[in-house]
Amino acid sequence: MNKTLLHAVLLALIVVAPFAFPDFRTQLATLWLMIIVALTWDMTGGQMGYNSLGNIFFYGTGMYVAAVVCIAMAHNVAEYTDASGGGIFKFTDAQYFGGLIIGVIAAGLFCSITAFIIGYVTFGLRGPYFAIGTLGVAIAAGELVSNWDWVGGGQGIALPVYPYDLDQGKLFFYALFAITGIGLFAFLSWFYQTRFGAAINAIRDDEEKAEAMGIHTLRYKLTTWSIAAFFVGVAGGISAFQLIHFEPLETAYQTINLGIFMVVCVLLGGKGTLWGPVIGAIMFHVFKEVTWNYFLGWQWVALGALIVVTVVYFQDGVMGYLQYRYPAWFGITVEQDKPAESSK
Repeated sequence: MNKTLLHAVLLALIVVAPFAFPDFRTQLATLWLMIIVALTWDMTGGQMGYNSLGNIFFYGTGMYVAAVVCIAMAHNVAEYTDASGGGIFKFTDAQYFGGLIIGVIAAGLFCSITAFIIGYVTFGLRGPYFAIGTLGVAIAAGELVSNWDWVGGGQGIALPVYPYDLDQGKLFFYALFAITGIGLFAFLSWFYQTRFGAAINAIRDDEEKAEAMGIHTLRYKLTTWSIAAFFVGVAGGISAFQLIHFEPLETAYQTINLGIFMVVCVLLGGKGTLWGPVIGAIMFHVFKEVTWNYFLGWQWVALGALIVVTVVYFQDGVMGYLQYRYPAWFGITVEQDKPAESSK
């Protein structure tokens, strides 16, 4: 099957899926969320060699930025989030959709700028220090927001409900996540083939040599992380409207859930590959949903076991295994051992 036909089949499946499985539209939308955060994590962790544990910061920040922008366009934010207010706040359809569009775009841009600023400090760290440093940023942000009454504090913040039919709303958010995911995948398939993509791969392979070759490594690292943060922020903004209500520690800055899951998805599918995060996200999401439905009390045990097995025995992931077993599928040429030169 050639590449064009494969893409056409996949696109058809993406369009048909929410209609073929209408009871699973929310789960399918969540699957797209997993694909987006896995692809964005791989931009720095797999393609550039900087393993971040703090990308969840951009997801949570995107949720709050989108929510605040939407509310501020129609009401006073402090009065809206006042726990003792008890006021009734209504949104027209125009305010809802206008707030959603502008809020989601603002979420992406804000996260992108924030990533650029944070990167100036954290990209001075290497290896596990970078991972722990970014994790600290995410944890600190969750604690700060939970004590910030203007955005609802620990009780969280609520957004208006989708103004039309509930099933239509599920389809609407599925479409938003799917369009974002497809757009991100298409962008990365081009991005990784450019000189910029080759430069971040050089940073991953040997940063000192890349610097010696004239590559301004900090500039490339900041730009890559900012692009990744933009898409994570957009995904967070869409999630804010889909969930309607969210709070800082367990939903927005969920470091031990989505913050870890996005890393596991990439490891499961294969770091540093375009399709690896997608395949890993699908496998992990299906595994998570199956264990949730049939092994509820043991779900976290099963997820923990999956993480351990993946990290210890399956570090190259599915794509790494396939590239090793079937190199011709990926255009990899393996030189065969030449026969010993016969004696003259």
